[in-house]
Amino acid sequence: MTGDRVCVVGGGLAGIAAAVRLCDAGHRVTLFEARPHLGGATYSFPRGDLTVDTGQHVFLRCYRQYRGLLDRLGSAARTSVQDAFAVPVLRPGARPHVLARSRALPAPAHLLPGLLGYRPLTPRRRIAAIRAAAALRAVDPDDPVTDQVGFGDWLAAHGQDDRTVRRLWELICVAALNVPPRHASLALAARVLRTGLLERADAGDIGLPDVPLLDLHGRPARDLLLDRGGVVRTGSRVRQIVARAAGFDVHADGTGERADAVVLAVPHQRAARLVPPAAAPDRGRWARLGAAAIVNVHVRYAHRVTDLRFAAALDSPVQWLFDRTPPGQPGQYLVISLSAADALVGTPTAELARTQLAALAELFPAAGRTQVRDVFVTREPRATFRQAPGTRALRPPARTALPGLALAGAWTDTGWPDTMEGAVRSGQQAADVVLAHLGARSSATEAMT
Repeated sequence: MTGDRVCVVGGGLAGIAAAVRLCDAGHRVTLFEARPHLGGATYSFPRGDLTVDTGQHVFLRCYRQYRGLLDRLGSAARTSVQDAFAVPVLRPGARPHVLARSRALPAPAHLLPGLLGYRPLTPRRRIAAIRAAAALRAVDPDDPVTDQVGFGDWLAAHGQDDRTVRRLWELICVAALNVPPRHASLALAARVLRTGLLERADAGDIGLPDVPLLDLHGRPARDLLLDRGGVVRTGSRVRQIVARAAGFDVHADGTGERADAVVLAVPHQRAARLVPPAAAPDRGRWARLGAAAIVNVHVRYAHRVTDLRFAAALDSPVQWLFDRTPPGQPGQYLVISLSAADALVGTPTAELARTQLAALAELFPAAGRTQVRDVFVTREPRATFRQAPGTRALRPPARTALPGLALAGAWTDTGWPDTMEGAVRSGQQAADVVLAHLGARSSATEAMT
C-alpha cells in the first residue's frame, strides 16, 4: 500500500466506517481503540457461557449506509430483517397487540390499518394520531427552525393528549432518540418518523443481530482492515494529537504515529479534550450536547417464558425486551432495554432486578413460575448525546479548521439522530473530507514538480 498515512482515533462504528473507506481508497490506515476490541458503543463482553452486548441495538431497513457497511464487512447475513414492520405491544392484564404495517398498501397508507386497529388507544385517539402522522410528513427535518421546536410541544399542538403520547409516540421516540417527546428535538423526531415510517412502506422494517455485536462489527472490521493492509491498535488510548507543518503526530499509550491526516472518531466529551485548539476553537460548545443514559437488565430463566423475539411494553416498568438466548442453550436469556434512563442509572442492581422481574411476571405469567438463574445490569451513562431542541447548532461538521483533521461520531452534524446509521454516515463523511484534502495536496505537489 503506497497511499498517504491516516490515523483514525476511535474504533466504534464511525471509526470503522472511516477506516474502511480510507483503506479502500488505497491509504495506509492505523486505527486506534482504547478498548480490547473494536466496536465502540456496540461492544460485547463474556459472562460465564454468555457473550453479552452492553446495549440492545436494532436497525431499520432504511439504514442504508449501516447495512452497506455490514455488506462490506461480510456480516450482513448475521442479521435478520422483518418481512414487514410489526411490533408486539404488551400490557399487564391485556391481550398482546401487534402494531404492524400493511404489506399491500403504499406509504403512507401502509400505516392506516395498524393505527386504526391500535387497541391501546380509543378510536377517537387513533384518528387524532393518524392526523398528526399526516402532518408530520410536512415537517422538514433539515430546517434549522424545526430543530428549535420540542417534539412534545408539536404533538400537543396537533391534538395529541398525554395518553396518546404515552401509548404511541413515546413508544417510538424514547427508543429512537433516548429522550421522551417533551425533551426531544422535532427535527430529529421527524427524521426518524418520516424516514423510518412515513416515506416508504418497507423503510421501518426492523433488523436484529443474530450474533453478539462483537461478531457483527468488531471482529469482521479488524479482519477486513488487516487484510487491506491497515494497522489496528486495540488497547491503545490516544492521549494527544499535535498538528505539524506537514501533518500530525498522534501520541498513544506506548506508541506514536506520524500521519498525513487524522479522523477523530470518539465521543464528544473526549473529542473536545483531544482536538487541537486550532482545529475547533468552538469545541467548548460541544459540552452543551450533554448525554443521556441507557440501562439494560439481563435475566436468565431456567425455562422459556415467551416465544417473542422482541416486544415493547406499555403501562409497565419494562420498555423493550429482547430474547438473546444463544442457539442450543437451555432456558431463556431476556434483556430489558431501558432508554432515557438518567433516573435509573444509579439505582442499585438489586432494586432494578426486583422491579423488572416483577414486571416480567405481569407480562408473562410463566416468568413468575420459572426459576431465575441470573440477573445482572449493564449501564451506559453516556449512551447518546441528549437529542434536545437546539442541538443541531451545537453539532460540528466533519471538516475542522485544520486541513487534514476531520471529526466523526454520531454526535457530529449528520442530520441524523445518535444511531448506528448516524455513526456510519459520520465516519464516511469524515473519510471523504480527508480524501478531498489528500487529493488536493497530491494535485498541488504534482503541479509543483
